[in-house]
Amino acid sequence: MSQKSDGYSALMNETRWLPQFFGLAVLWGCSFAFIEVGLQALTSIQVSFGRIFFGALTLLIITLFTRARLPRGLRTWGHVVVVATLLNALPFTLFALGQQNVSSILAAIINAATPLATLLAVIVAFPEEKPTWTRAAGLGLGFAGILVVLGIWQSMPSGEVGGILACFGAIACYGVGIPYSRRYLSGSGATPVGLATSQVSMAALLLVPVLLISGTSPIDQVTGQIVLAMLALGSLGSGVAFILYFQVIARAGATTASSVTYLTPVVAAIVGIAFLGERLTWNEPVGAAIVLLGVALSQSRAQRAKVGPRASAKKQPAAAAASTSSSSP
Repeated sequence: MSQKSDGYSALMNETRWLPQFFGLAVLWGCSFAFIEVGLQALTSIQVSFGRIFFGALTLLIITLFTRARLPRGLRTWGHVVVVATLLNALPFTLFALGQQNVSSILAAIINAATPLATLLAVIVAFPEEKPTWTRAAGLGLGFAGILVVLGIWQSMPSGEVGGILACFGAIACYGVGIPYSRRYLSGSGATPVGLATSQVSMAALLLVPVLLISGTSPIDQVTGQIVLAMLALGSLGSGVAFILYFQVIARAGATTASSVTYLTPVVAAIVGIAFLGERLTWNEPVGAAIVLLGVALSQSRAQRAKVGPRASAKKQPAAAAASTSSSSP
């Protein structure tokens, strides 16, 4: 009986990260639907600014209560500005812009290719990261999956093409921003929560002049549903999600945490079909499966690395924060 009890306790300890993991997948998967709801009355800039503003407000409150350490030094804050642009302000706006013409499901599938865009940027930016056959095969497979998702054998309206390009522009920003953050912010001395707070808050400041120039939508068109969607998108998708992500990293490791990418498009598809009335064509789930297989193949080397979960979390605090931003739309 004692052995069974010990085995049960060990199993519970090994899987105690699962609630946070699935909660994270739900929050990020629903984010695409929240963007879709916001776009019913708001411009893409307003949606982007709204989610960043509420996310920054939530993170500032969390930082205040946890006394998380913020970055210090002008040079470090200069890098924060670059990261805030590449991982928040620009991609969030591009996704909102893209979803004006493409479904939330398609946007989520494109977002799932972020690890491939990041790997490609890492190979280019870091010569020491030599592309292996496995990584090359993963990139090639992921690219083939994207072509299937897009259904290149059929014609698309020009508006949809523009929306797809905007979404690809967003993950291209992630691809450049993540290795940049790892190189210039990993040794800043700030905690992951502190880095996330400074990054999202800076992104909000960067978007203020853009918001003022771009104009606003009539306030009478903004319903309570849209306000709630923006609150959820920012406070939950860009605020609480950070905390869940860090908890998964601490308990299961960065590699396990990054695998939430596999579930996000599944959640987005369920929500999009059930609540937004979107349709799923046969090539989208097939292509998404190929993309995720390519992601898994390209990351297989990292998964085989003999590094414990806690060691991984200690080694890459800034990478954790960057990866959080890259996984969210």
